[in-house]
Amino acid sequence: MQAGRQVGWVLRAAGPADVERIAELRATVMRPDLERLGRFDEHRVRQRLRDSFSPRYTSVVVADDAFAGCVTLRPAENGHWLEHFYLDPGVQGRGLGSAVLRALLGRADADAVPVRLNVLQGSAARRLYERHGFTVEDEDPIDVLMLRPPDTTRYRRGLVPQP
Repeated sequence: MQAGRQVGWVLRAAGPADVERIAELRATVMRPDLERLGRFDEHRVRQRLRDSFSPRYTSVVVADDAFAGCVTLRPAENGHWLEHFYLDPGVQGRGLGSAVLRALLGRADADAVPVRLNVLQGSAARRLYERHGFTVEDEDPIDVLMLRPPDTTRYRRGLVPQP
């Protein structure tokens, strides 16, 4: 993947065979923030992913025909939860995160439900989420809980593909 150019991408359904690759990506992506917060544990960072992995709601991000990341959009009683959104550092900074996020938020907008997520304090990912309409709902010294209400006007104007 060449730096500086737009990345072609698709989402594919995750399967049980993807869990270890995703766990490894999680450890790589989260390590700097977890170390900064004094919370990095080589085993725990991977095990937490394994324990919560849900292939049913997880997609693998494939960019330029290669594994580039993953994301989970899980339905919940109060909307959807966006979880495990990790992109390989080699594809970050070229619009891929925004493109994937727009697609997922389009689904939530079509369902007219809010989306919640947790992001680590001080994480650069928070800026991405804020650009896409997420605001802080609650926070503690480690986590920031963010919420994005549905944008049903986007759906009505035809900016989100109709199912």
